[in-house]
Amino acid sequence: MHMADALIVPTVAATMYACSTVAGGYSVRKVRLENEPKKIPVMGVMGAFVFATQMINFTIPGTGSSGHLCGGMLLSALLGPYAGFLTMIGVLLIQCLLFADGGLLALGCNVWNMAFYGCFIGALFIWKPIMKHGASKKKIIAASVLGCVLTLQLGAFSVTLETLASGITELPFFTFVATMQPIHLAIGLVEGLITAAVLCFVYEVRPELLWGVETEEKKERFSFKKTLAVLGILTVLIGGGLSLFASANPDGLEWSMEKVAGTAELEAKGNAYEKAAQIQEKTALLPDYAFKNSESVAGTSFSGIVGAAVVVAVCVGCCYLFKFFKKNVSHE
Repeated sequence: MHMADALIVPTVAATMYACSTVAGGYSVRKVRLENEPKKIPVMGVMGAFVFATQMINFTIPGTGSSGHLCGGMLLSALLGPYAGFLTMIGVLLIQCLLFADGGLLALGCNVWNMAFYGCFIGALFIWKPIMKHGASKKKIIAASVLGCVLTLQLGAFSVTLETLASGITELPFFTFVATMQPIHLAIGLVEGLITAAVLCFVYEVRPELLWGVETEEKKERFSFKKTLAVLGILTVLIGGGLSLFASANPDGLEWSMEKVAGTAELEAKGNAYEKAAQIQEKTALLPDYAFKNSESVAGTSFSGIVGAAVVVAVCVGCCYLFKFFKKNVSHE
């Protein structure tokens, strides 16, 4: 659901950058107040995990479309809404700059659509209330599916509002909404099941990692380091291997655009668009998750592994650079 620059006008882009920046600034303040440095390695590993899983587009049967994990709900269930949101910003920033996935002008929109709802609405209004009196696998599955479906619907609807506010005449609002919402309902259901599977695994081996969940009665099977190591290995396997089998079908947004406008690539002219494109051309060392001017599958595997490593470096590095956390703690 990464929006391209052509879908918005600069004024809408600036507005969404402002909204996402305010949410990011508030999140920084909250993680500093929480001061839980044990979240630093989790932010790195799970940010890389979300990056890797987003490379795998799964086919939506009978539609000719595909979808991928957004990851906001998953991250917030492990890190809470604030650290989860900051981690998602890191993922989306790397995707935008290093891989030209999503427009630079549209980055504020993508952060809002893909991260804000999953991390804030999903965590605070779905995950937290359901887990209030303790966790169970049934509750985790229910929260994951409900959270992913609802927050993806909100994200998809935001895309249509942003194109409406931008006056994109090729995408009439009501027709676009009627196309976007159903396909993202299906994508949300699949994402919910994937999210539930990961969170149920964590619940079994290291329940203390789940945000806001009481774990006194449940024995931990894996150490903190072993749990992160397993998730790290899965990240490498997904990014470096399973990404090669991603569906070639257009994702939900592209599919909707093709249905409504007859194309997934709209043209945009103007100084702002040209400058954004020039910047991305310079920063995107692996455009579209591939080597430049090459169709080698090795480029995809390389992108998955290198991208995940860069996400770890950015997420962990920013924690120390901007002093999100003040104390160091040890883990068993």
